[in-house]
Amino acid sequence: MVDQQARAVSGAQSEAASARPAKPTAELTFIGNATTLLRLGEFTVLTDPNFLHRGQRAYLGYGLWSRRLAEPAMQPGELPELDAVVLSHLHGDHFDRIAREQLAHDLPIVTTPAAAGRLRRWGFDAAHPLDPWASTGFARGGQRLELTAVPGVHGPGPIGRRLMPPVMGTVLRLTRPDAAPLTVYVTGDTLPCPGVREVTRRFPDLDAMLIHLGGTRILGITITMNGRQGAELIDALNPPLAVPIHFDDYRVFRSPLSDFLAQVRARRTASEIRVLERGATGSLLPDAPR
Repeated sequence: MVDQQARAVSGAQSEAASARPAKPTAELTFIGNATTLLRLGEFTVLTDPNFLHRGQRAYLGYGLWSRRLAEPAMQPGELPELDAVVLSHLHGDHFDRIAREQLAHDLPIVTTPAAAGRLRRWGFDAAHPLDPWASTGFARGGQRLELTAVPGVHGPGPIGRRLMPPVMGTVLRLTRPDAAPLTVYVTGDTLPCPGVREVTRRFPDLDAMLIHLGGTRILGITITMNGRQGAELIDALNPPLAVPIHFDDYRVFRSPLSDFLAQVRARRTASEIRVLERGATGSLLPDAPR
């Protein structure tokens, strides 16, 4: 009798699970720094293309530069066919001279208005500017990928407003008729700010988060999240899955990945943390549903 009851319960659970719409395919390949390949359903998106080789220098503006410490896992000629690029902002460690020379100039690049203006002057005529909370999208075969710009600040107070380029995060939301929506948030190079904390109010079904870390310091000023700030943000947004990126490629990064991991362990963070080696591909769906 007990076995029959157990089988009945198991069968009911299976039927309930099958009744819920499945999440669509979602994968991330980590190339290095903030450069990733996102495969979301039918769409492939490249983030923050940085292909400089180890030892080469990235220009950061105002005569400042930083030398790359790690080799990226891919070069532009090895990329699959892309639907779009998502660009947080126009710094040399996010869109470098290799990307400028080798990426197709008709490739849609979704970015800030300031970055889009410069990209168009460089011949990238499909650069698409987004103001905060504005959206654009792509459709194919009954699926739609919508990209929404999220506000960010690339430095504290007046420094972030006047000396650093405008920066944005991006929420990518995939919908298709036969699956539940899939929502992924890429923070971009931001410090915690009210706009970032607004994400889960506007997108309460967030599935995954790619978080830019590193504690980047320029002239003694922190301009990207360190380990503590990253852990606090994950606790605030509570995504089922978080993937840390942008943490050890350049000398200006002062907060290693170990700082972040220690912080999330100390906080007993509920989100699953998935760390990928360069060149590795992992799912953007958590191992255990919540």
